[in-house]
Amino acid sequence: QVQLVESGGGLVQAGGSLRLSCTASGRAFDNFFMGWFRQAPGKEREYIASISRSGSLQYYANSVKGRFTISRDNAKNLVYLQMDSLRPEDSAVYYCAASRATFVTDNVQRYDYWGRGTPVTVSS
Repeated sequence: QVQLVESGGGLVQAGGSLRLSCTASGRAFDNFFMGWFRQAPGKEREYIASISRSGSLQYYANSVKGRFTISRDNAKNLVYLQMDSLRPEDSAVYYCAASRATFVTDNVQRYDYWGRGTPVTVSS
């Protein structure tokens, strides 16, 4: 079992930055491929980024590539999402997820554990 808790969301103006954190507790954190998703009201959950167990490989959705950066600190059981050049369309609840798969990107079904989310609002 893995428990995930997101933090760092809030209100920011367009063009600004936020850094989200996800704290993991429970089983060995470095056994999990980690991902970030978001969900806006009335929309499906959307893949944002994922990172390999060691942190050496990162993957991004086209909508955030070049603006968002995913990273992890296995010693601290943390995964981060640095969000720069934010846009109003980035407003959503952001979720952290963990997968036991050795490789996974945008397949929601392959993630085994989810946090409760942290809201991000970008004003124009």
